[in-house]
Amino acid sequence: MAAHSRQLAVAGVLLAVLCWAGNALVARAFAGDIPPFALAFWRWTLALAIILPFVAGALWRHRGDLRHAGWRLLLIAGFGIAGYNTLLYSAAQSTAAINITLVNTCIPLMTVIAAGLLLGEWPARRAWWGMALAVLGLLVLISRADWQTLAQLAFNRGDLIMLLAVVDWALYTVLLRRWARYLAPIPPLALLGAFMLLGVPLILPLYLYELSSGAQMLATPANLAAVGYTAVFASLVAYLGWNHGVKVLGAPTAAMGNYLMPVFTAILGWILLGEGLQAFHWAGGAMIFAGLLLATRPQLKR
Repeated sequence: MAAHSRQLAVAGVLLAVLCWAGNALVARAFAGDIPPFALAFWRWTLALAIILPFVAGALWRHRGDLRHAGWRLLLIAGFGIAGYNTLLYSAAQSTAAINITLVNTCIPLMTVIAAGLLLGEWPARRAWWGMALAVLGLLVLISRADWQTLAQLAFNRGDLIMLLAVVDWALYTVLLRRWARYLAPIPPLALLGAFMLLGVPLILPLYLYELSSGAQMLATPANLAAVGYTAVFASLVAYLGWNHGVKVLGAPTAAMGNYLMPVFTAILGWILLGEGLQAFHWAGGAMIFAGLLLATRPQLKR
């Protein structure tokens, strides 16, 4: 049963990362059409409208547990719902796709450090070696096996915003684990609904400020489809999978899944955009998978 639960948790993390790879593609593709705060606000508003009829009863039944979790729920919602994606969409307005990918893959290391400091969960030595191998594979992907490409990378304001997003997500992941005993009595779907109920009002002032500056989203079929994808797959599906993965695997192990983001992005680009997979895609992807297997394989008792 434990092995089966772990397999489901790993599958949840992989599904989440796959959905978020699509989210990154949407953010970059629609950066000129959908303002960042509008995308964040309508994404979560639509997701909340979809989920609320299914969780309203559970939220009422668990209102005592929700009160007991109290400010912890608000803080987690601030990081996970209002913070990370709003920052990512803002970064996509002023930085290149390769920079977003590069900075975003700092999440595992940032999460390991946060989990060590806040939870005392430092990974075993083998996990560090696995992380190093995954990073090397990542560099192969980003550089296209040409190391001069890395030397020519330039960073700007959008990259600094993305770095804040990385810190934000690491804190969200670690706090899910730290306060698990307060969250455990609440069913996963209801818990996600509670996060949304608290997170959407936090995004609203930013959205209203954006509207006052004249930035608006046109209700075109393409824009609505983009919001629909982010609401269903990047929000509901991905967050349920991720939250379960963190609960079972722990924050540092679950965070290692972020190294697969560029692999999944390349695969989606191949399927959806007709972009061919090159030798460096296969080599880098194989190294990342090998590193993840090394880092996340169940440890023997020490």
